[in-house]
Amino acid sequence: MRTMIRAAATALLACAVALPTAVTATAAPTPAVRSGSTSVTDRPADAVRLPAPTGPYRVGSSVLHLVDRSRTDPWVPEADGRELMVTVHYPASARPGNGRPAAYATQEEARRLLEAVSVDDPALIRQVAMARTHSRTDARPTPGRHPLVVLSPGFGMARYTLTSLAVDLASRGYVVASVDHAYESSGTSVPGGRTLTCVACEVMDESGWSKGALVTGTRAADTRFVLDRLTGARPAWKYASSIDRKRIGMAGHSIGGASAATAMASDRRIDAGLNMDGSFWDELPADGLGGRPFLFLGTDSHGPGGEDASWDRTWAGLSGSKHWLTVTGADHLGFSDAPVLLDHFGLPHGDLPAERVVSVTRAYVAAFFDENLRGREQQLLDGPDPSHPEVRLHRP
Repeated sequence: MRTMIRAAATALLACAVALPTAVTATAAPTPAVRSGSTSVTDRPADAVRLPAPTGPYRVGSSVLHLVDRSRTDPWVPEADGRELMVTVHYPASARPGNGRPAAYATQEEARRLLEAVSVDDPALIRQVAMARTHSRTDARPTPGRHPLVVLSPGFGMARYTLTSLAVDLASRGYVVASVDHAYESSGTSVPGGRTLTCVACEVMDESGWSKGALVTGTRAADTRFVLDRLTGARPAWKYASSIDRKRIGMAGHSIGGASAATAMASDRRIDAGLNMDGSFWDELPADGLGGRPFLFLGTDSHGPGGEDASWDRTWAGLSGSKHWLTVTGADHLGFSDAPVLLDHFGLPHGDLPAERVVSVTRAYVAAFFDENLRGREQQLLDGPDPSHPEVRLHRP
């Protein structure tokens, strides 16, 4: 019933066991990437290229290392608190020379991702690490305050697998904080040359996913901490004045989407939430998120009366504005960057072309937040749209 994946890094490139023989890698200069950062000094010509953002703004990015020492990490109790890496994308000034091109991932993060499928070709690792992200590191932001959206990736997946969505939202005028939840991804680079691996994957496999609510509860607490550090009196991000603290949303893929509902239930600062194809693990409060809006965006298997009863149950408990959409031809990983990565290596994914599924996801996520964080009514959410024939709207 569950659409969760034990280690989504493996699923992301599960078709790639024969990758070294299926892809001819072109020799390229070795790029310089600092562990834990996203600086690029040299990008190989055959690097992955993410779809260009669609909004009017240039995009900047900053990487933050945050540690919540008030909590014990549930996966590694001996760790010094709960350690999080966060990438913040935001609308940036178009001033020439503003920032440096940002990489997709660190070399070690890309290596760990490919290691899951026994790929250790340095050229292929560079192609992933140096993906064209259409953002620049620490670029000066545009003037003004912008709504904040927190993004949570699928279980086993890193924050960078939501980069296409994050960059697009930033180009449309949002500040976007993508969170790597400690020990829940294939690999997360942290300062000091360390890498946090997916200890949680082993725990969840051994438990048969009986601890799913532990993941969503932990991620809800992570989100509260990130919001505290971005919007509190002493913010961790130097451009925090760009955030409008009264307009905050959260979206996630797979269990990251389920975590959006869990986080909203415990934090009234989150005004709107969105779940991209994730099973819900927690019961809603009696007030159904207090009337705040929520959107379901999933595959055909997540339609009303489908195999995942948690969507019907959660839908019935929502008391505010709500939308239920499915995308024909998308697969579970289609709401992340997986189709773009697989396309680059000539590997199969869902039925929709990679750029198309990215475009559909971007359009509906942006429409939802534009309506609920900016007060701009969106007809796209109200009925069938001829420019998006893949999308079905349900009103159970």
